[in-house]
Amino acid sequence: MKRFNESPSQTAGPYVHIGCTPNFSGIHGIYPEDLGTSLFKGEPKGKRITITGAVIDGAGNTLKDAMVEIWQADAEGRFAGRGGDPAFTGWGRSPGDMTTGEFTFETVKPGRVAWPDGRLQAPHVTFWIVARGINLGLHTRMYFADEEAANVEDPILSRVEHRQRIKTLLAQPAEGGYRFDIRLQGEDETIFFDI
Repeated sequence: MKRFNESPSQTAGPYVHIGCTPNFSGIHGIYPEDLGTSLFKGEPKGKRITITGAVIDGAGNTLKDAMVEIWQADAEGRFAGRGGDPAFTGWGRSPGDMTTGEFTFETVKPGRVAWPDGRLQAPHVTFWIVARGINLGLHTRMYFADEEAANVEDPILSRVEHRQRIKTLLAQPAEGGYRFDIRLQGEDETIFFDI
């Protein structure tokens, strides 16, 4: 079998909204609604929350052309397709608002998921971020600042060597849910995962 070298990646922008969220961009008739706009297929179990945030560059500017996807467990710590709540997809996509750059997800607060060795992970949401200038999508996790005991036990957070940087993964309680800003560079750069 012939093996090919890896081909170079391309940035997602500046047209990420047009390709991935055409209805949001004003291009209608391709899909009834953009993929990932709703994580609900009915009335899911658990506490409904809103996650808002922004993708911020190294100069402190909010990126208006970023797109964020999330993947998470349901309120009981199960994933869609693996015994999870049939009324909850666990996956969502949000473009940055064209004016403010903010992303928004209506979701449920996830339950704790078992690590392969049986330890429980803290409630978290996995994020994938693309925007102009980012050659490969960035991966990170959002944990909940109000889950202190679970965060201390989390097998991923326990591996972070620079403990002061854990704060970059913590969503802060906000009206109706949580606020999670993703910083691409700088002193408070979000921790990204090499996966």
